[in-house]
Amino acid sequence: MTLESKRIGFGLTGSHCTYSAVVPQIQKLVDDGVDVIPVISNTVKTTTTRFGAGEDWIKKIEEITCNKAIDSIVSAEPLGPKLPLDCMVIAPLTGNSMSKLANALTDSPVLMAAKATLRNLNPVVLGVSTNDALGLNGQNLMRLLSTKNIYFIPFGQDDPEKKPNSIVAQMDLLMPTVEAAIEGRQFQPLLIERYRG
Repeated sequence: MTLESKRIGFGLTGSHCTYSAVVPQIQKLVDDGVDVIPVISNTVKTTTTRFGAGEDWIKKIEEITCNKAIDSIVSAEPLGPKLPLDCMVIAPLTGNSMSKLANALTDSPVLMAAKATLRNLNPVVLGVSTNDALGLNGQNLMRLLSTKNIYFIPFGQDDPEKKPNSIVAQMDLLMPTVEAAIEGRQFQPLLIERYRG
């Protein structure tokens, strides 16, 4: 399947250490002819970390996609009824946003875009990056894994010895996961080995 001419929302939440793995995937989507609509959480917009300033990441993503980033709930809401997406990607998806999505809380532009997409029965693809997916957030991960129209970029433990509850998606599997999701299936294998010792 080709993704050419598809309209895909791309949401980023506050797992700042993962942006360098995610941004090249946005470029690949654009290179494949996808109209990528960036959507950012408040954390992305307002935070500067050792991995860079939020405003610099946003500028880079806007330059790649040639679209202004959606940065408010009000601006994200029309992605449901008026400007529907073929698919919504959230990568990285933090544990905080994962817990809210699993419990139907909509307090950010990214979560509103996901809700709008699910409303249209279109797929939402999640690229998890969180230190507590196998801890307190495990129940939310399981709830989302069993939710219709939600799909996951394959993931695994990134450091099982120092951070045994942490999982991170293999972001370079984003495109085949999106292709499969649009066809209504989960790209496999879902659980992968990321840690090499």
